[in-house]
Amino acid sequence: MGEDPKKSTPETKGPSERNLEDTLFRRSQEFSQIFNQTKAFVEELLRENERLRYQVAVLQSQQPAGPTLERLRKEVEYLRQRIVELEREKQFLEAKYREIEAENKDFAQRYAEIEEQNNNLANLYVASYQLHSTLDFQEVLRIVKEIIINLIGAEVFGIFLLDERDNHLHLVAHEGMDDALGMKVQVGEGILGRVAKTGEPFYINQVVRPGPVIDFHHPLVCIPLKIKERVIGVIAIYMLFVQKDSFSALDHELFSLLAGHAATAIFSARLYTQSERKLMTLQSFLELLTTPPSS
Repeated sequence: MGEDPKKSTPETKGPSERNLEDTLFRRSQEFSQIFNQTKAFVEELLRENERLRYQVAVLQSQQPAGPTLERLRKEVEYLRQRIVELEREKQFLEAKYREIEAENKDFAQRYAEIEEQNNNLANLYVASYQLHSTLDFQEVLRIVKEIIINLIGAEVFGIFLLDERDNHLHLVAHEGMDDALGMKVQVGEGILGRVAKTGEPFYINQVVRPGPVIDFHHPLVCIPLKIKERVIGVIAIYMLFVQKDSFSALDHELFSLLAGHAATAIFSARLYTQSERKLMTLQSFLELLTTPPSS
């Protein structure tokens, strides 16, 4: 069934993760220091620029005659060239500053994404342990629903299992699908049927909020539940919570992990339930055979 999650703490980060976080933190500190130095240097250049412009204006207003005028003209020309050079340096530093700022934001975003990914994977680990810790079919379905709600952020969704006797997908658990109770889909028909037939997931690139009436044959996401290459059902998501307006790359990874764990747990629980029923039937039959007839 797996180890006790209390003995195996999912939140503990490995050396590679800690090294990555330390590297990102050091880079963030370095960028912050470079940013402050660049900002101070640019401010100094701006002050020097203004001072030189003022000197040029003063020299031009004085206009003395003779050799002094020629010397001043040369000095003015030199100052003008210096101003041009300072302007170029200022533009270069401003460009570098913007580049560093953008890179710093990128590192901060990546760090936040890694933190979110670690948190979600830890939660998925705990949830998967719960999935594989029971063989009660209804309990497994309840845990799968909790994972879809809490980790994926789905508000309306359904879990469909394949009945090989009629080759249809049957709705066995759901959230917000009271109007679709008893719903079944022929394998190969519609989005759900195609996913069940091909084993390939379906995603809508642009997530939109559905209208007051949801078309349960057109989900936002449809994930196959597979045991190796055998599809035993699908999970169809129709609406997300308001605070979640799109699916990220991390969501797609969670879909894949969830599909694998959920499929294994559901298949095992259903097989166990069927075996229990057969065993009870055999026991009842044996009792009938061994019970002596009443006189």
